[in-house]
Amino acid sequence: MKFCFVNPSPSSESIYMVPTAWPPLGVLYCAGVLKAGGIEVSLLDQPAKGFSLDQTVDWVKKEDPDIVGFSVLLSTAKEAPRIAGRVKVENPDVTVVFGSHHSTFNAGRILEKYPFVDVVVRGEGEYTCLEVARCMEKGEGLDKVEGISFRKNGGVLSTPDRALNKDVDALPFPDRGLAGTKYESAIFGVKINSRKFTTILSSRGCPFNCSFCGIRKFTRRVWRPRSVENVMAELEYLQSEGYEQFLFADDNFTLDAKRVSRLCRSIKKAGMDIDWFCDSRVDHVSYGMFREMVDAGCRCLFFGIESANQRILDYYRKGITPEQSEKAVRKARKAGVDVIVGSFIVGAPDETRREIVNTLEFANRLDLDVPDVNILGTHVGTDLWNDLVTKGLLNEDEKWEDEVCIPRDVSTLVPYEKVRNLVFEYFRAFYLNPKQLLTELLRTSKSGFRIAAAIQNLIGFPHLIENISQAIRRDEK
Repeated sequence: MKFCFVNPSPSSESIYMVPTAWPPLGVLYCAGVLKAGGIEVSLLDQPAKGFSLDQTVDWVKKEDPDIVGFSVLLSTAKEAPRIAGRVKVENPDVTVVFGSHHSTFNAGRILEKYPFVDVVVRGEGEYTCLEVARCMEKGEGLDKVEGISFRKNGGVLSTPDRALNKDVDALPFPDRGLAGTKYESAIFGVKINSRKFTTILSSRGCPFNCSFCGIRKFTRRVWRPRSVENVMAELEYLQSEGYEQFLFADDNFTLDAKRVSRLCRSIKKAGMDIDWFCDSRVDHVSYGMFREMVDAGCRCLFFGIESANQRILDYYRKGITPEQSEKAVRKARKAGVDVIVGSFIVGAPDETRREIVNTLEFANRLDLDVPDVNILGTHVGTDLWNDLVTKGLLNEDEKWEDEVCIPRDVSTLVPYEKVRNLVFEYFRAFYLNPKQLLTELLRTSKSGFRIAAAIQNLIGFPHLIENISQAIRRDEK
């Protein structure tokens, strides 16, 4: 039995396309469980390899798998079926499996629209994929496999959801060599890693209620941390493989301050010379925690700030205040974090122009190195999507595969062109501000991490401006 995975490239029309690929950890975790179960596994990370549609189909044909699995996010919702359809034509006997976030929330629609998709794995797929493979190997039916949707007797059968795997320490470490490619970490196309880089998960899930995010429903509001000992074992293994810079891809890395402290102390005790980056909410912070993180190698911190307006934050159900964001940024700066990134969202349905400007001015006031301003989008699996559908502002049957940009696709107080222009002008003013440029140059001169990254990006600043412009104007293509 052979199981091949394809991580598809984002569609050329994608407006939220990530310019630099990261290791597909979800697929790698599935592959690890399959390998441990005696299943032969291979993987193609299409965006990392830069493969065309034809090259990807040829790769699958050469591998000649029994099962081919596609990790399908919203950005790949239309590209994955293009590949899968071609694969099925080449080999009608291959079983095509779709999984990941988009597939979980649209299982029935996918099976109804695409006859060449045989099975949809819902939720976290490690043990579900293994059971599917074993059933097919034995020629058994799939009725008892929890967490899947598939065709039966002319209809779509969805089995009960699989219980979340709470013992995340028991999962094999992802085999990053399976992808056979080198990965980088970038902000707006500017590389921030100067040494061998990869991503790592120290926890899964999110207990919060943000209306624009689908992680909560995907992981059922359950946060499952790995033990510090298990994370350290993987870090030490990865360091032995030459990895020296890491992004913790957790949705809530700083949720448990005591756990963060234990991990940082363990990294220091082991004498690990590593750099790492992570996300943090602004309401689960302290100067002491940031100081321990910096001492243990934290070089870049991403804050989800979202808005300067409490009304909009409440609409997003973010559960924070602008004052908490100000304090979090100050504490991180005082603690010595090299690069501080703040993410913002503008373009909510009833957000006024004044409120958008408030957020952009707030981003300017905060002592950020990189403000990341996004125009609000939505997709199936979020409460925001459900609200817009309920109000008749979105046609779910027409838009479920589309990347919906709220001001562009929904009637809003501020038209899309005005939102887009405000954001673009903000970016241009921020990055061409002489005072900001001088500040960043001075900070870089005092930071070995930033100096090393700068050397990797000798022409990075023009690329930065170009990537910002492309991100804002991508919808014009």
